[in-house]
Amino acid sequence: MEVTRLGLRDFRSYERAELVPGAGLTVVTGANGAGKTNLLEALYFGCTGRSCRTANEREAIRFGARVAHLELEARDGASRHELSAGFGALDDSGRLSKRLRADDVTVERLTEATGRPLVSVFMPDRLELVAGTPSLRRAHLDQVVAALWPTRAATRRAYAQALAQRNALLARMRAGRDGGSLASWDTQLARHGIELMDDRAQAVGALAPRFERHAAALGLDQSPAIAYRPRSPAATAQELAAELAERVTSDLERGFTGHGPHRDELVFSRDGRELRAYGSRGQQRLALLALLLAEREQLAETRGAPPLMLLDDPMSELDAARRERLSAVLRAGGQSVVTATDTSQVPGAQDAEVTRLAVTEGTVLQELSEVSRRRAG
Repeated sequence: MEVTRLGLRDFRSYERAELVPGAGLTVVTGANGAGKTNLLEALYFGCTGRSCRTANEREAIRFGARVAHLELEARDGASRHELSAGFGALDDSGRLSKRLRADDVTVERLTEATGRPLVSVFMPDRLELVAGTPSLRRAHLDQVVAALWPTRAATRRAYAQALAQRNALLARMRAGRDGGSLASWDTQLARHGIELMDDRAQAVGALAPRFERHAAALGLDQSPAIAYRPRSPAATAQELAAELAERVTSDLERGFTGHGPHRDELVFSRDGRELRAYGSRGQQRLALLALLLAEREQLAETRGAPPLMLLDDPMSELDAARRERLSAVLRAGGQSVVTATDTSQVPGAQDAEVTRLAVTEGTVLQELSEVSRRRAG
């Protein structure tokens, strides 16, 4: 699946813009503040229906406008797909409304549409995935599971629903009200929990060797690794249910469930030490890049096509050798969009098969490669 066109209106710094990314590597250049990152965010929004930079989507609407609109076209072999996202304050109430469509059908979430490109994004503020709280890593890991095996996405939702019900019952019991039996919710939570743990373990097991290889190639030395660290040692639903039953007293004291897969961790390490606590910003940056490249490889193998990769200024903190390595990996296959202040920062950017864009003051100037011209024609 490839993105063949993106049209945007009143999104961030762009009043109106259109771009046609190449089938392989596209390099977006421009001065700092020109709107390069905004363009990547628009591509991500067009693929997923949400921002990769903010939870407050009002921030993505151009100043002075009320509604932003994105139209994304994609191609999967001979099949063509259209996705659109419109969002903003449609009346004087100020309430934000959103309308998402996939192939002319209104949908609740673009991420569940079959005709959408998978997408992966690297931005400096995403270093929180390595350095931030475990909840960020759990959420990311669950997104990877859903991307690798779409039918398994329901397991995470079922676990979350059962957890919410158990927590609500604990709160009622803690307040002295009769809420029913915890045993039935323990059984449900344990059943979905074991399935969720198995999915996460399988995903990390597939990613780990790829992560180690990419991390070493990018310069993260001394045995870089990722590992899944489940909160529970249980191997069966019965064992997990028994662990939950043993902790009822402490759960009642705190008013919520303190044990289970919702407390799991994905650990990034180097030389046996967690990068979250002991890694430098540069090492955390390399770990994030390595993870995304590992996911790209695994998705290509499992789903038959790599995701669209969006990388915001990935070369600025790499030396020449690591830039060559990263550029070679990106050009080896799959669609990717990379930003830089100048094409000289991206090895191979002048090659014929690379598409080059220049961004200035909310305008996209497109220089199509020969390969892209033939593809567009």
